[in-house]
Amino acid sequence: MNTALTEQDLAAVDVLLAGDDRRRQARYPGESLTRQPVHTVYVPADRMTSTLPEQWGEAAAAALATHAADAAAFATATGHGAADVEDVWAALTRKLSEEPIEDLRIDLEDGYGQRADDDEDEHAVAAGRAIQVAAERGVLPPYVGVRIKSLEAPTRRRGIRSLDLVLGAVLAGGQLPAGWIQTLPKVTSTSQVTAMVEVCARLERAHGLPEGRLRFEVQVETPQAILGPDGTAMVARLIEAAAGRCSALHFGTYDYTAALGIAGGYQAMDHPAADHAKATMQVAAAETGVRLSDGSTNVLPVGDTRAVHAAWRLHAGLVRRSLERGFYQGWDLHPAQLPTRFLATFLFYRQDREAVGRRLAGYLRGAVGGVLDEPATARALASFLLRGIHCGALTAEEVLGLAGTDVEGLIVLAGRPGLDGTMGAC
Repeated sequence: MNTALTEQDLAAVDVLLAGDDRRRQARYPGESLTRQPVHTVYVPADRMTSTLPEQWGEAAAAALATHAADAAAFATATGHGAADVEDVWAALTRKLSEEPIEDLRIDLEDGYGQRADDDEDEHAVAAGRAIQVAAERGVLPPYVGVRIKSLEAPTRRRGIRSLDLVLGAVLAGGQLPAGWIQTLPKVTSTSQVTAMVEVCARLERAHGLPEGRLRFEVQVETPQAILGPDGTAMVARLIEAAAGRCSALHFGTYDYTAALGIAGGYQAMDHPAADHAKATMQVAAAETGVRLSDGSTNVLPVGDTRAVHAAWRLHAGLVRRSLERGFYQGWDLHPAQLPTRFLATFLFYRQDREAVGRRLAGYLRGAVGGVLDEPATARALASFLLRGIHCGALTAEEVLGLAGTDVEGLIVLAGRPGLDGTMGAC
């Protein structure tokens, strides 16, 4: 066949778009395929001890023993099928024993409150030491870090000082944990994010850390973080301002809905205003490698059995709702929320594992069935199975039997093509 355009013509188009290709690849590298924790547990700094993860696991197990001692009782309490809960019961109880917390955040902000400077200094240092002792004992969660006070003028210096003190205490006892992260709350401008980038760079130099080692989450909990004064979606600009240091966007349910004037009794994760903010976050973060986390419910499973069951049912439903909407992480504020966090998460992956596995296997074979899956959908299917393996809901052997590919194959399928056309993980 003869074509009118020559190789020289095509090369000219490549040159024209080369810069755009590089910028797009840098800004949108694709979803990160490393493990994402299913939750973040916030604990006030003055309550942090080296045994806290174990204490939370024991308290969660005790809540089950008191209010739902077996799978059938837990199914009744949460409104799930008995067979489904029985399927995950062993994995759930093992999780509470072996890894009850996946991501621990030492809180020096709202959950900690305003304290005397000397007290906060003391608690920051003690928390950093407790992190290092927990690491030495082998009980530190895979992800850990600190939430500081905001960079607004009244709390700016206090927040930076506390971060410096925690880091110093951790590093005095050894290495910075691999899953270390900082949380920047109440962001209202790109300037605050730019300032946090500068803080991280200065702390790296001061503490002898490699350049780029310190990354941070942006808490989206103000209207200004969603919509700027000129009508633009500010959250996308926040990611850009972070210069590659933003690891995640975390939604703050109650600060955000309160700022909109929503009455206290109606502030919730599933309020339409919260959904709007999270949908904006989702679009802004898509394919950037920046992860998303939903917020929390403030209805805690405490009190008598009826109250605990009601809170469990609410929490399990909200966790499932978040998962179905593409928010694979959320906040937990009480040990008794852990059973429903893991129940809802495990069921999400196990209930759909066979259908997803069949579709991916069919895609790999080139088979045409009732659903015609394209490469983008295959990426989503592979990512679903990877997440299921990462959180412990699925095993690699189980997925191999269902989808006909191993973990490495899933990573390749879930990756995006680079500039050279090869597939790979972010």
